[in-house]
Amino acid sequence: MHFTKKNASEKRSDFVNALKSKKLLRFPGAYNPLCAKLIAEIGFDGVYISGAVLSNDLGIPDIGLTTLDYVSNRSEQITKVTDLPTIVDADTGFGNCSKTIETLEKKGLAGCHLEDQVAEKRCGHLDNKELVSKEEMVQKIKDSVKARKDKNFLIIARTDANSVEGLEKTIDRIKAYEDAGADMIFPEAMKDEKEFEKVRKISKTFLLANMTEFGKSKLLTKSELESLGYNLVIYPVTSQRLAMKNVEDGLKSIFEKGHQNEIINKMQTRKRLYELVEYEKYNTPEKKITDFSTEGHE
Repeated sequence: MHFTKKNASEKRSDFVNALKSKKLLRFPGAYNPLCAKLIAEIGFDGVYISGAVLSNDLGIPDIGLTTLDYVSNRSEQITKVTDLPTIVDADTGFGNCSKTIETLEKKGLAGCHLEDQVAEKRCGHLDNKELVSKEEMVQKIKDSVKARKDKNFLIIARTDANSVEGLEKTIDRIKAYEDAGADMIFPEAMKDEKEFEKVRKISKTFLLANMTEFGKSKLLTKSELESLGYNLVIYPVTSQRLAMKNVEDGLKSIFEKGHQNEIINKMQTRKRLYELVEYEKYNTPEKKITDFSTEGHE
């Protein structure tokens, strides 16, 4: 049970209207449903689900090993806990773009992006990526557009061509992907403001900027991306990186010192956790489950 108010159709419609506002929408990555609730509470515009994060969560590399079933089911769990629109990384389409779009739409997602790498893909900020032909990707986009039932389900075309073929061929691909019906373009691994700007000048559709840490792109601010004319920014792995760094440091401290007393101040409190999972809303006339006090558990 989750205390959301909007259905999937409403979330998608609101998302498309927000994109038309020319305001930069910010979608941090959620590595689980609880993180998505926090993203919503803080006031962000939407939730992003990274394919790399889903792979990392299983303890495997981001090289196309996850399945449509796993990605769609985990995405459904995440999108159900908030009224924010959620978009997901659908990698290269899991071998059947039509089925992928139909599945993700049924699971309540607001959109997904598909990339033009070969099936044995790799993280967009690593070297030696391989691409499918422009024509093959165009067909994937056409199949995806045809497969959706809700016109507001966003088909986002990601191109990894910049670090493989260079910016001019990237621009050529972008034009073809837009002509094929993509609602938004995701130009991966843009190096700096100049490259982001060149893409904006030739693009007719909404644009997504990826501000991932430790990658090939300069980390630009909200105001910088807004002035460049971008519509959406994702911070795909940020929350997982923050969490895992803190977990690693904490576990090392416990291992070395034999107790957790020195790292309590780095932990989310019991009270804060209970606020986030909305304990009180699960009370009923027949049963009050918040018949306890969190005093002393701050």
